[in-house]
Amino acid sequence: MSKYYVNKFLYTIDRDPEWVAAYKEDPRGTIDRWEHEVGQWLNPPEKTSWLSFTDEEREALATHNYVWLFENGAHFFLNLTLFIALYDEEYTQRSGPLSFQREMADKLSPWLGKEYPTVAL
Repeated sequence: MSKYYVNKFLYTIDRDPEWVAAYKEDPRGTIDRWEHEVGQWLNPPEKTSWLSFTDEEREALATHNYVWLFENGAHFFLNLTLFIALYDEEYTQRSGPLSFQREMADKLSPWLGKEYPTVAL
């Protein structure tokens, strides 16, 4: 997994409400757009052409598979905050406060007592 690239995606999408809304509405289209508009830039003056998501990363991002992302080294906090932004309101309306966080904790519970996957590059 290209951890830097996935974490850069999670971070930059989560910091902009317009990106969050687009990612929720059209995950695959948003991933493609992000790769062309944001992902190819190391920083504002430095562009790169070698970064792209693997097929597995692209599918996990497109299907909002935060468990796969966690298990493959996406930074837990970046993963958590983006998916809270995507689902918290809808889950709260349906099942009350912190319901998405509880679901995520339940899905990640097999990792309790184990060493988390490394986020090191």
